[in-house]
Amino acid sequence: MNKHEELIYTFYTAFQQLDADTMVNCYHPDASFKDPVFELHSKEEIAKMWNGLCKRAKKFELNFDQVKANESTGLAHWEATYLFSKTNRMVTNSINAEFRYKDGLIIEHIDSFDFWKWSRQALGLTGYLLGWSSFLRSKVQKQAMKSLK
Repeated sequence: MNKHEELIYTFYTAFQQLDADTMVNCYHPDASFKDPVFELHSKEEIAKMWNGLCKRAKKFELNFDQVKANESTGLAHWEATYLFSKTNRMVTNSINAEFRYKDGLIIEHIDSFDFWKWSRQALGLTGYLLGWSSFLRSKVQKQAMKSLK
């Protein structure tokens, strides 16, 4: 296992334990993060996101696999099952992660998942009817960014 694969294992093992501090320590000071909900351009914003998600996590379980990395890039697949607190609904989200590295740390982290599938689980009928729309995605993004303030 190379050092970047070890970094991915450290990151997701910490996530399984809801250890946001260890997760954040895997990021470069100039890191960015993007997924269908968040677009973050500083380690500080990334730290707020992971701290908030870890603190609010209920009935949380995470599994990861397909970890691959070389000197500059990495990949992993992870699946999280949790209680979405705003609607009290259980969600299982399957996510593909891409990483770029600088100085042995994550400089860019991009998570991809099916927003419509997620919204159907998390938001019920509203997600089913509107989860495909940019309107709902934008509303969820704004609420998520507000949670970082």
